[in-house]
Amino acid sequence: MKEYKFKINGNEYVVAVNGIADGVADVTVNGVGYNVELADGFASPSTAAPAPAAQAAPAPAAAAAPAAAAAPAAKPAGAGKAVKSPLPGVIIEVSVKEGQAVKAGQKVAVIEAMKMENEIAAESDGTVTAIHVNKGDSVLEGADIVTIA
Repeated sequence: MKEYKFKINGNEYVVAVNGIADGVADVTVNGVGYNVELADGFASPSTAAPAPAAQAAPAPAAAAAPAAAAAPAAKPAGAGKAVKSPLPGVIIEVSVKEGQAVKAGQKVAVIEAMKMENEIAAESDGTVTAIHVNKGDSVLEGADIVTIA
């Protein structure tokens, strides 16, 4: 087993490559297991290391581009304080939109973890300046969900 440490968008990830068989890598990211399908050319163990890093955090990277494009309507994307995921899971609902005013304690998203739904609430009053996740995204503990300024 080979272990790597990555820092992506300010979040640290410990990625362990447990094994590779038939084009599928068995990896563990921050203690959560994943089966990652490798792209053509990444089938050998010597070149498999970059694939888990790219797959480990698709949500923040994929969501950042749409957030940056839509942000100029309000405040710059990233301005404000991020509401973070309290635990790893799957986003099943995003309850706010960019530019929307929110109150402290208001639901901004719902995450499913261990077959339970958990509401993620705004920590303070403000305006949503960025949404970092989409419905169906897998997130790790501490991942940015929305930014409120």
